[in-house]
Amino acid sequence: QVQLVESGGGLVQAGGSLRLSCAASGRTFSNNAMGWFRRTAGEDREFVAAIKWSNGYIQYADSVRGRFTLSRDSAKNTVSLQMNSLGVAETAVYYCAADNPGGSAFYKRADRWKYWGQGTQVTVSS
Repeated sequence: QVQLVESGGGLVQAGGSLRLSCAASGRTFSNNAMGWFRRTAGEDREFVAAIKWSNGYIQYADSVRGRFTLSRDSAKNTVSLQMNSLGVAETAVYYCAADNPGGSAFYKRADRWKYWGQGTQVTVSS
């Protein structure tokens, strides 16, 4: 089992920035990737970004590329998501995910990730 704990959510004005972090613990040696999804009320989880642990390959959703930056600290088993130029429509619960046996071809598939954090609320006000 891998446990994930997110932090860094909160309230920010449109155009502002937030930084989310996710710390993994437990059987982290089996973890091959970590990623972020978000979900607004009544919607499915939407892929945001993911990183392959072995080589640092990063995949972004088209909607966030150029504004969000995903990084990792391998020694601490953490990933961070720097979010800039946030829009009101990006108000959501942001979830950290870990371990996707299917590899990068399946990073955008929420059903392919094995472990999930509890989520952290991000609210962008106008």
